[in-house]
Amino acid sequence: MNIHEFQAKQVLGRFGAPVPKGQPASTPDEAAAVFRALGQPKAVIKAQIHAGGRGKAGGVKLISSADEARDFAARLLGKPLVTHQTGPEGRVVRRVYLEEASQVARELYLGMVVDRKAAAVAVIASTEGGMEIEEVAAKTPEKILTDPIDPLVGMAPFQARKIAFALGLKDKQVGQFAALLAALYRAFVETDASLIEINPLVVTADGRVICLDAKISFDDNGLFRHPEIRELRDPNEEDPAETEAAKYDLSYVHLDGNIGCMVNGAGLAMATMDIVKYYGAEPANFLDVGGGANAQKIAAAFRILLSDARVKAVLINVFGGIMQCDVLARGVVDAAREVKLSVPLVVRMEGTNVKEGKQILAESGIKVIAANDMADAARRVVESIGK
Repeated sequence: MNIHEFQAKQVLGRFGAPVPKGQPASTPDEAAAVFRALGQPKAVIKAQIHAGGRGKAGGVKLISSADEARDFAARLLGKPLVTHQTGPEGRVVRRVYLEEASQVARELYLGMVVDRKAAAVAVIASTEGGMEIEEVAAKTPEKILTDPIDPLVGMAPFQARKIAFALGLKDKQVGQFAALLAALYRAFVETDASLIEINPLVVTADGRVICLDAKISFDDNGLFRHPEIRELRDPNEEDPAETEAAKYDLSYVHLDGNIGCMVNGAGLAMATMDIVKYYGAEPANFLDVGGGANAQKIAAAFRILLSDARVKAVLINVFGGIMQCDVLARGVVDAAREVKLSVPLVVRMEGTNVKEGKQILAESGIKVIAANDMADAARRVVESIGK
């Protein structure tokens, strides 16, 4: 789960990380009021969407009056902002964030991620702040420092100082950075985060080290422990189909093709997507209904597939192990009748109760294209859309 910048700074602030004073606004008049409340001669106003590259896209501006805050907010709010991460459709801006302006002397990069190879949380740091870390990694990988944190020891002071020295920090900045890094690690562990990114982390003209930007992603599997964080979810920033799928505990990812895929098991789902591409079409989604899906869950998955107007055909590829084929068939029949299926449906199923499942589909009155194996299923679904 992702959250907005202003929310990330609120979370980090609770753990003692230094962040500029700021406040969100959802109307132009609120933006003007926030500027006045900050009581500073200058402020920065930022569009709040779940995407990077806002500054380059015109979503960030330095302002010096309440009128400027109102005018800039009016230009952003309710309109899509297109960045390199949003795609051409952009994301609608529903909030802006105003914070006190900082006199920046240096920009650095600081992040924390789960390093699965090291089986630990790792610090990623670079002197190239303000740039996309992927771009830095591609062009100047030697400027990126990665340092795993021992989960038994935690963020040790000597390790924080070592990273501070590598970033060229000195004197009081080293102590500030060490305290900041300790706060970020506590926040990461105690909130079940999967990513914390501060880009840029800045050194101000008066020598302070502060988080000028902040991004946090959380592990969905840990949200049951954090109801206060779960409340930060913004469904407007998520794909509606993915939000609906989450209600039924379905693993669904929206893609750009036109073949809707329903599969049980992540490995089989990936293989299904690959074979659809091999036969010349593009999958519209990744959808894993899981091994123990019931008829209700299958019906919900089928409705989600068909809610996508780009889907021109549906491929169901199931191996019935824990999930029985007759349960799948009943769920598909119920959903197909409810939504009045109007696109080709190709089904390949094997495993437990496969004969019963095929019989249910055959007697349903629904037009189903039966496939013998994965290759046959992929070939038939691609042929059904005229490719």
